[in-house]
Amino acid sequence: MGNLDLNQLMKMASKMSKQDLEKAINQANAIMNSKDKDKIIEELKKKMN
Repeated sequence: MGNLDLNQLMKMASKMSKQDLEKAINQANAIMNSKDKDKIIEELKKKMN
């Protein structure tokens, strides 16, 4: 996921509805504000592989 470039991100975002995009942004904000963010990010990386 660290290799995701802005172009890829914009392509993915353009395919999402506004509500889905807002939900994803809110989830990302919750993860980044979490005390366990490193653990959550590692678990998400494992699920993506």
